[in-house]
Amino acid sequence: MILAVAAAALCAYIAPAAAGSGIPEVKAYLNGVDAPSILAPTTLFVKIFGSIFGVAAGFVVGKEGPMVHTGSCIANLLGQGGSRKYRLTWRWLRHFKNDRDRRDLITCGAAAGVAGAFRAPVGGVLFALEEAASWWRSALLWRTFFTTAVVAVVLRGFVELCRGGKCGLFGEGGLIMFEVNSAKPAYTTPDLLAVIFLGVIGGLLGSLYNYLVDKVLRTYAIINEKGPIFKVLLVMIISFLTSCCSFGLPWLSKCIPCPPHLRDQCPTVGRSGHYKNFQCPPNHYNDLASLFFTTNDDAIRNLFIAGSDKRFLLSSLLIFFVAIYFLGIITYGIAIPSGLFIPVILAGASYGRLVGSLLSPFTVLDVGLFALLGAASFLGGTMRMTVSLCVILLELTNNLLMLPLVMLVLLISKSVADCFNKGVYDQIVQMKGLPYMEAHAEPYMRQLIASDVVSGPLVTFAGVEKVGNIVHALKVTGHNGFPVIDEPPFSDAPELCGLVLRSHLLVLLKHRTFTKERGMTGSSIMRNFKAHDFAKPGSGKGIKLEDIDISENEMEMYVDLHPITNTSPYTVVETMSLAKAALLFRELGLRHLLVVPKTPGRPPIVGLLTRHDFMPEHVLGLYPHFHSHK
Repeated sequence: MILAVAAAALCAYIAPAAAGSGIPEVKAYLNGVDAPSILAPTTLFVKIFGSIFGVAAGFVVGKEGPMVHTGSCIANLLGQGGSRKYRLTWRWLRHFKNDRDRRDLITCGAAAGVAGAFRAPVGGVLFALEEAASWWRSALLWRTFFTTAVVAVVLRGFVELCRGGKCGLFGEGGLIMFEVNSAKPAYTTPDLLAVIFLGVIGGLLGSLYNYLVDKVLRTYAIINEKGPIFKVLLVMIISFLTSCCSFGLPWLSKCIPCPPHLRDQCPTVGRSGHYKNFQCPPNHYNDLASLFFTTNDDAIRNLFIAGSDKRFLLSSLLIFFVAIYFLGIITYGIAIPSGLFIPVILAGASYGRLVGSLLSPFTVLDVGLFALLGAASFLGGTMRMTVSLCVILLELTNNLLMLPLVMLVLLISKSVADCFNKGVYDQIVQMKGLPYMEAHAEPYMRQLIASDVVSGPLVTFAGVEKVGNIVHALKVTGHNGFPVIDEPPFSDAPELCGLVLRSHLLVLLKHRTFTKERGMTGSSIMRNFKAHDFAKPGSGKGIKLEDIDISENEMEMYVDLHPITNTSPYTVVETMSLAKAALLFRELGLRHLLVVPKTPGRPPIVGLLTRHDFMPEHVLGLYPHFHSHK
């Protein structure tokens, strides 16, 4: 309870953004949604210590999701050149202070998190490619590969250093976390049918899991909104419930005599081990206590161990599966850093072993292999990843011979679960209201054109604009980009000059490079600036309009916007299909897309498309009759 309260207090009072797994937020950031404080230094601090306290408190949570978030936070800190607030700045990191490099670094950070958590370097690269990043290119592939290789080498070094229990339970099993020691899996048609059955059940259970997680998260959101003290109270209730289950449920199991000729100690003495005594006579063990009274990693090892069908009673496996299934659902969403991978693997492995025990008369496959396939089916049903999960599981268990069966089970469980709802991370992104752009356009977007969804009055600036007009526009709108239009005498007719960003306008206003006459003074303006003055600011460090004090006289002066205008913005013609425009917007990683008229003689710009204009809620709000076509 003390550890749980420590984790909850850190989350509730210091960094609320650190609660949960963090993967949905990282995924949204890499899609182009820069939500406040999700990658801030305080979030990093709380994520690390909150995750340690949360896992140590005995909650049914994993450290894998928080590790991905932690890796991304460290990458963000490097990408913005450190933190001025905490006096940690490095001049040589200025090179990365642009959107693309920072996004690449955060992708590498996410891959490093998976590689560190699962000790699966290739799995980390594939996770970043399949689940995290929205934009991918070949240069990013070798960067993430290099990052995860470094993680593997450093991790290996620490595992060697900690050999022999010098660092507690860390490093047990080396780089292979869960050995599935079994004979070569030779399988026949009945075995394949059993595997297909496992995949279908995994898909159904996974989609139900996602549905219940969604409902629980919506309920917790109402409680958490009432204030930090309610967050801490909720964590205390779940902690108490988890402790009651962990200590109470093993009483339902019988004592089993220790198997003869065991290499392991039975019953186990100490924290780690496969045979917990728990109120049993000497030379007996309690199989349910052996799963509850140990670390999550040891519980998974227990379930993955090959052979010995009678090691776990069927009733014990069923009780453990139901308990972990529901504890995993109610624990995710409380104010502690919590990952979903471990609870899902635990539940999947227990149900896989249960099915394996039931089908043992009809199949030659080992129950340990069934446990692995059960974990794969449940992961596929909740996360909806295929390639990365397959490789992560193979790197976790060092069992390459299982590749065809794991592939089959993942594909089946994902296909079955997709019939009911989205993956768990996609659901959370949607529930948090983050404007995430999918890889494909909605079908009804093909019936609309770009000009159909352009919303609101368009705010434009002239090439040489009055300071007062700029200040007024920045005050009354929240826009981040403004089209710049050149008018006579600076051009023969009104023409689109480009796009200027709010952050760049604020830099220009702060340095007060104004003139009394309305003329082009671009060259003299640029002498007063260096390139890094316009670099992307760190989290919460940008210039604010309230900080700039401009006098009445200065309001009547002019400023030349040409030097800071992007003169080659992406534009589409107004009659372009909205589906095509959405695809272009996402694939190029844009923030603004200018819509230009098709016919001459009209104003040079029709409107400006941003991420929100492509959101289904916005489009269906404008055209409700498309609801029936969804």
